[in-house]
Amino acid sequence: MFLCGDVMTGRGVDQILPHPGDPRLHEPYVRDARTYVALAEQENGPIPRPVDFAWPWGDALHVLDREAPDVRLINLETSVTGDGERDVAKQLHYRMSPGNVPCLTAARPDACALANNHVLDFGRRGLVDTLDALTGAGIAVAGAGRTASEAEHPAVLPAGRGSRVVFFSLGAGSSGIPHSWAATRNRAGVNLLPDVSEDVALDVTTRVCLIKRPGDVVVASLHWGSNWGYDVPDSDVDFAHALVDGGVDIVHGHSSHHPRPIEVYHGKLILYGCGDLINDYEGITGHEEYRDDLRLLYFAAVRPDTGHLVGLRMAPMRVHRMRLHHTDRAGTDHLRSVLDRISHPFGSRVDLREGMLDLRMEISEQKPPGRRS
Repeated sequence: MFLCGDVMTGRGVDQILPHPGDPRLHEPYVRDARTYVALAEQENGPIPRPVDFAWPWGDALHVLDREAPDVRLINLETSVTGDGERDVAKQLHYRMSPGNVPCLTAARPDACALANNHVLDFGRRGLVDTLDALTGAGIAVAGAGRTASEAEHPAVLPAGRGSRVVFFSLGAGSSGIPHSWAATRNRAGVNLLPDVSEDVALDVTTRVCLIKRPGDVVVASLHWGSNWGYDVPDSDVDFAHALVDGGVDIVHGHSSHHPRPIEVYHGKLILYGCGDLINDYEGITGHEEYRDDLRLLYFAAVRPDTGHLVGLRMAPMRVHRMRLHHTDRAGTDHLRSVLDRISHPFGSRVDLREGMLDLRMEISEQKPPGRRS
């Protein structure tokens, strides 16, 4: 299956697509979304406007076609609406015009995780518009809904030969999701975790056990943690382990702007943070040491009878003029070196093979899991 980090097609990205929405912003320093386009152009050169819908994905589409995953899963970190009232308690608001939904379908995602800190930037009306836009385009959703029951329900996706991928989306307050965004019995919202305690993990895995059947692969897609840094809190490690112990087969973490460690725990894949994939951050200065211009596409092969990881390959990308391109050798070496270093304490090593990063399985399964990078 294909997994990735945050896909944010709003704000500046929305402005270069064929049907840009209202560019007005209410940020402390930026009042027009086109400013983010100008920053990217100052960094790397002019961007044609309008671009075609596939532009932001760039070379990633060729890699997806080559790898031909059975299931494609993304975290969509923007609302899709031309309406709604912005959440005045927040400083940054992301939205994409519904007319630009073909930018998402260009990558043919099977499902979008929505339990994140931007899907309600334009209120519950904006959330309902987002749900309607995605389902109308044939994309399944998880992690947000018109009620708590709907927000908690996973997307169930056929994966061939009678197998299914059961895709849960969950958000944690550590990623900046306001408590008021939690869905309730009679209020739209996101599937917000009260905390990452053992009791909450038990609640999640109880729901997993109610729907999981033989041959299913269960993915828990978690929006959690801070934007920067490689450390993983012990509480997050314990929560991820508890999910696996309770029946989850892949923990798909995201929220940080760069990749975080990889672990194989009891044969199951844990991605503590996949980093960004698509956004309009190009040209924004600060935290250059993390090389957030470098991105990864994750391709995980899993045995449906056991949920055990067979292999993980990662395609290195670099954003340039708001488009994903293959990295040069220096960028690829940087990603390999960093991922290998931060994942080593978790018992994982990362190699470079034929232009792709490979998780070294035999070592990651022999060593006991680490605690911090």
